[in-house]
Amino acid sequence: MPKTADPDVRDRLIGLAAARLAARQPVSLRGLADAAGTSTMAVYTHFGGMPGLWHAVRDAAFATLAQELGRMSPTDDPVTDLMATGSAYVTNALTHLDLYLVMFDARGRPDHPDSAGTTFAVLVTAVQRAIDAGRFAASTDAEGAALELWAMTHGLVMLVITEAIGEDDLNRHLPEMAIAAYAGFGDDPVAARRSVIGIVPFRPRTR
Repeated sequence: MPKTADPDVRDRLIGLAAARLAARQPVSLRGLADAAGTSTMAVYTHFGGMPGLWHAVRDAAFATLAQELGRMSPTDDPVTDLMATGSAYVTNALTHLDLYLVMFDARGRPDHPDSAGTTFAVLVTAVQRAIDAGRFAASTDAEGAALELWAMTHGLVMLVITEAIGEDDLNRHLPEMAIAAYAGFGDDPVAARRSVIGIVPFRPRTR
């Protein structure tokens, strides 16, 4: 009788692969299986081989981000919610560091190509809410503004990851940068500050 695929083994393989990719360590079929305490056949059982594993790792990374974004509860203030989206992004990055770095590793294309687009769409929707509410100028390109905010936030996150700045520096500077960006999109600077104040970009969760 064939063995039933063990989801715990699948998760271990994904976690180990993500950690080694993030650390830029070589990843071999045998080495990965040995570290996971399983056989090389498990990689084929769960992923169809190493290429399938790379895809699954990136899918897991985007799924983790989607889960973090799903924790948010919308409010009546679209700019507050936009800042909260950035905060959720930062928390995901620094809480699930290995998976976050794998999101940007070109060695594995996700099995679901729309997974990256789905998470980016959350940010685009948040920007569009601010436009529809009259907080941002009607001429604002929601997708372009979302890309600008993503690049800004990712840049600061990478500075923390590479220890160029600390988490406290990120928590101090990201809100100010967001306020300036929102004002550039047409929001009143005072209103933008009122919406952003109190939202901490990164608040470690107790695991």
